[in-house]
Amino acid sequence: LLNINVGGKLFQIAIKVAARYPVTRLGKLALYTDPMKKLQLCDDYSVQKNEYFFDRDPSIFHYIFHFYRSGVLWIMDEMCPSNFVEEIEYWGIQMKYSQRCCRILFEEKQDELNEYLKIQRELEAELEPLDSTQQFEGKFLGRFRKMIWNLIENPYSSVPAKIIAVTSSFFVLISIVGMTLSTVEEMNENTGKMWMEQLEMICAIFFTSEYLMRLISSSSFKNFLRAAFNAVDLVAILPFYIQILFENLDEADTLYHEELHKVENVSKLGKVLKLIKLMRIFRILKLARHSTGLRAFGFTMRQCYQQVCCLFLFIAMGVFTFSALMHSVEHDVPGTNFTSIPCAWWWAAVSLSTVGYGDTVPDTALGRVVAFGCISFGIILNGMPISILYNKFSDYYAKLKAHENET
Repeated sequence: LLNINVGGKLFQIAIKVAARYPVTRLGKLALYTDPMKKLQLCDDYSVQKNEYFFDRDPSIFHYIFHFYRSGVLWIMDEMCPSNFVEEIEYWGIQMKYSQRCCRILFEEKQDELNEYLKIQRELEAELEPLDSTQQFEGKFLGRFRKMIWNLIENPYSSVPAKIIAVTSSFFVLISIVGMTLSTVEEMNENTGKMWMEQLEMICAIFFTSEYLMRLISSSSFKNFLRAAFNAVDLVAILPFYIQILFENLDEADTLYHEELHKVENVSKLGKVLKLIKLMRIFRILKLARHSTGLRAFGFTMRQCYQQVCCLFLFIAMGVFTFSALMHSVEHDVPGTNFTSIPCAWWWAAVSLSTVGYGDTVPDTALGRVVAFGCISFGIILNGMPISILYNKFSDYYAKLKAHENET
């Protein structure tokens, strides 16, 4: 017999039984005749008791002991997959000795655990800043850049850093409000337009200063350009300077046309300028830098991109199917709006989303049946992934908030 002491609990295994599995640790212990090789397989050996001591988990060794007696490796649901895999690898036993049902359930649990740990790491990385205070040591103006970095990137480092974070969010909101008010006709008068332009200039100067401070305090210029939030900051300030450039070009173009007596030709730069002004709406994405909810929403979309893609696929299938059915039913009705399948796409999309504007409706009884089927399919379709996305968003938000509070 082999006297095996695992974590203080004694097990006895027949040498012939252990030798049936020569690749395992106990099989080698039973087959080896050299005492030095045997000592390399265990943690300690008692000469008086003739016991081989192993400093391992005795609760899991019960299943290892049962494997040598029966030839089957049983796996219980309450075991930690990582701990169990580590133990059986130590004893040299492979998963192929387990039953297929146990192995399938164990692998599913192991995949769930790996996915959970992966999400945990990504959640922690979501809140970790791009740089750290240690990266500024030994670099040019390291202390000065570290101070700026704490002010801009670490709002919990000091009271001025919190003030800057709140001020940044305030300027984002002010900029969005100013862009909204600039579309009101009463604000396009001389006084209102002048105030809007001054407000936009102040916001642009603040955003530019903030971007330059982040650029100066960055330890790696390449990593700075790759960061998503820095790209958002750049998009937030570019429209202002592009607008100034195009306005100067537009004025020069207008003077040129006046000289040629072709004022009726409208410059295309005006349309481009409107598009550039519209890009200022992306400034609202800057709020995600200091908003846990927006970060959790973006993280949910990245993690659930497969479910979102499936949702869009099902919507596209429903739109094509019900628009074709509606066209085949309604195309002979005089004055119908379903003159072709592409013309019915808008109706199908609106009906699937359960919005139902009522601008296009079927006239026949069979068309109403098709419409009812389209609406019912839309209700079922919208209800399936929304609960999954909401549950994951709530989970991610709670974890991000907890990790942020711990930090």
